Amino acid sequence: MWNALAPVTLSGQLGQLVPLSMNHRGDLEVAVRDGNLWELWYTQIPRPEAVSQEIERRLNLQSEQSMLPFAVLDASGRAVGMTTYMNIDLTHQRLEIGSTWYAKHVQRTGINTECKWLLLRHAFEELQAIAVEFRTHWFNHPSRRAIERLGAKLDGVLRHHQRASDGSLRDTAVYSITQPEWAAVNTHLSHQLKRHSQEPTPC
Repeated sequence: MWNALAPVTLSGQLGQLVPLSMNHRGDLEVAVRDGNLWELWYTQIPRPEAVSQEIERRLNLQSEQSMLPFAVLDASGRAVGMTTYMNIDLTHQRLEIGSTWYAKHVQRTGINTECKWLLLRHAFEELQAIAVEFRTHWFNHPSRRAIERLGAKLDGVLRHHQRASDGSLRDTAVYSITQPEWAAVNTHLSHQLKRHSQEPTPC
């Protein structure tokens, strides 16, 4: 069996991706309050009181072999977000990086770029994935721009793909990076991370 479901810790200079557990609940309840993230209508992020339920949901999907969830830790070791390998196709060795959110104070910082790079590097170099997908709401423009900055290409739009919690219908933009594209994307992201490392630290 493809080992994409094996728990793993991925470490960088700005942060770390570790297997998600209930031990991260307190930090994540604080993180989700930073920016009132649950108020974003175009994505699904839990309210503080629902964080434990969301952790349990992701761990249950892991036990069903369809998801590998991570907590995103900053340089101090505090959990500031969540992400996953999801929609794991064990037969064709494809997966999606998704169900990602970050506390507002770390959004658009180097930690997001580094975490995506760590996940992509592990998927392509260790797991030998043939492709990695990213999916997001058509109207989630910040997410779409972030995905495009990684070097992912738009495969298409799944119209009326899902029904949101408010009953509205979601059009889903589907992006991907393929195995032959990884070398160029890796060079691009490595350059971006080098630039972040050279930025002055705020006082």
